[in-house]
Amino acid sequence: MSEGFNTTVDAFLGGQVMLEQPAKGYRAGIDPVLLAASVPAIEGQSVLELGCGTGAAMLCLGKRVQGLTLFGAEIQPHYAELCRKNAAANGIDAQISTADLRALPQDITARTFDHVITNPPYFERTAGKASPRADRDIAFAGDTSMKDWLDAATRRLKPKGWLSMIQKADRLPDVLNAIDTRLGDVAVYPISGRINRPADRFILRTRKGTRGPFKLHAPIALHEGEIHVNDQPDYRSEVADVLRQGFAFSLPD
Repeated sequence: MSEGFNTTVDAFLGGQVMLEQPAKGYRAGIDPVLLAASVPAIEGQSVLELGCGTGAAMLCLGKRVQGLTLFGAEIQPHYAELCRKNAAANGIDAQISTADLRALPQDITARTFDHVITNPPYFERTAGKASPRADRDIAFAGDTSMKDWLDAATRRLKPKGWLSMIQKADRLPDVLNAIDTRLGDVAVYPISGRINRPADRFILRTRKGTRGPFKLHAPIALHEGEIHVNDQPDYRSEVADVLRQGFAFSLPD
């Protein structure tokens, strides 16, 4: 338990990563794991996560790819502190700043990165009611526009650096609208729960300073079959390997 609020310790990647996170409020699920598994990082590269929360994506990536230089920025102090604790507990070196992405500290702005990863809030702050829990409301909505997220990420990328994002499917127009001419080779990978179901989220990859065409790939289903037939997990084998074994989430070029 962290000082001031209740926490749980939860296993990710089949227990390869143990994550302390609030018992109530925003809790990491499979989305940051899928995001981390999709990042085409290699040993020796640098990675910045914007809105790192308690560290699920960053630490899953750091566990899969050894020798990365990891930085994170998180606006909520208690989440940032948990991220620091989680990195240390999992033996992963990471530098975490408590900061608004619109005013990043000098230790981040003084450098650029091979990869920027992010899982921005899923909802527009102007849509729906605010959560009574302030931390949950910031994590799921917040007051930072998609353009702010994309601009901050783009500024921190090296030339030819990769931006990787996971987001709700209905936010795709907002994301594409926020991408400017600094980014190219935009690829969108829709993700659905099952075959023949509409995509409910997507992974987006793009690179700084490139001019390749936009690609909308075929949907990727997470589960076997069209319906859930029993109480057992039924992830497709390659998805189960990503979630339980820490394998890369292989996405087509």
